[in-house]
Amino acid sequence: MAKAPAIPPAPLTPSRRTTILFGLALVAVLSFLALGLQWGQLLPHGGGVEIAGNFFAAAVQPAFTYEGSDFLPADAPAFLLKVGLALWRTLLYAVAAISLALVLGAVFGVLASEGFWQGRRGGAAVRLAVRWFMAVLRSVHELIWALLFLAAIGLSPAAAVMAIALPYGGTLAKVFAEMLDESSPAAANALHGLGARPLQVFLFGRLPRALADIAAYAFYRFECAVRSSAVLGFFGYTTLGLYIRQSFENLHYREVWAYLYALLLLVLALEAWSSQIRRRFVA
Repeated sequence: MAKAPAIPPAPLTPSRRTTILFGLALVAVLSFLALGLQWGQLLPHGGGVEIAGNFFAAAVQPAFTYEGSDFLPADAPAFLLKVGLALWRTLLYAVAAISLALVLGAVFGVLASEGFWQGRRGGAAVRLAVRWFMAVLRSVHELIWALLFLAAIGLSPAAAVMAIALPYGGTLAKVFAEMLDESSPAAANALHGLGARPLQVFLFGRLPRALADIAAYAFYRFECAVRSSAVLGFFGYTTLGLYIRQSFENLHYREVWAYLYALLLLVLALEAWSSQIRRRFVA
């Protein structure tokens, strides 16, 4: 028997929306009060004012050579070459991590999709187990995963890749499953009415409708993976974060901004490239 179409929930009334917004604002205020936060604490004070001033002043003059070059070893690479290599390693970690995350997201996203199990037995139990597993993966931040893998297998590329891939895979799976289930069911219902098998209904009725949204979100998560890869450098991996931390500790703020601008340019380039790919998917 064909499953009855789901009845969309009734829209919220204006009074109900006002109540919800007021409740959210109240929770925010109570959070500030519970933590003892004050607006003055959000601004630098004491020696922090001078540090913040020096740091942001360096933004208009990023480094193109090393600061404090008198203490450099003779075999030190050129500064811009060092920036380029750090950027390349950051990208490599991100590509490896998102590739593994996409495999996890695709497999578990399909298994967690209600549309995939339509017309099949035992789907509810599998979906529940997969959704719980996805929740475990994404509930632990990549920085915590990095600490766990760092303790377990040491400072290796595999540890960094897994630290990003696991939570990203859980997030991708959840979002992919929702996109598949929220896609228009018209084509799937038509194929089902023609007697197509459940797998055919899913592959040719559900998946094509959600593919553009899935691709767009996957590219967005790739951009996030680049930033996560850079941050993992603060744990000692040879990405941009490592050199940002070292330069900041040595008060070489112009070098810090050079690395930050390099990361910004990389993210903008990826955004332009992914926009072109997304337009092709939509077309």
